Amino acid sequence: MSVGVKTIIYPVKDLALSKHLFAELLGVEPETDQPYYVGFRVADLDIGLDPNGHRQGLTGPVLYWAVGDIRAKLERLIAAGAECLQDVRDVGWGRLTASVRDPASNVIGLLQNSTAGQTP
Repeated sequence: MSVGVKTIIYPVKDLALSKHLFAELLGVEPETDQPYYVGFRVADLDIGLDPNGHRQGLTGPVLYWAVGDIRAKLERLIAAGAECLQDVRDVGWGRLTASVRDPASNVIGLLQNSTAGQTP
């Protein structure tokens, strides 16, 4: 079961400029500020800036849908016709992500928080 979009990741080319722009847009300072990722939290939504996103083939923002069992959801999406772009990987603190491309070339992100098998 998906419980909604919980994270949006934007690929950026100039992390410092993008960090300033998003701080102005969102009205908050980043919670995470690293050379490889800047993350903001607004209500229940995580908004991330990824300076490596373009090198990984991202052409725009990716919305990450929170799921209870990321491996099972990934398998079902592939069986339904999606192409796996990124297999399940731990991005820190036990948080798992994966992504697929649908038949129209849209990227769909999946996210499972560290409590394995439970809906976030």
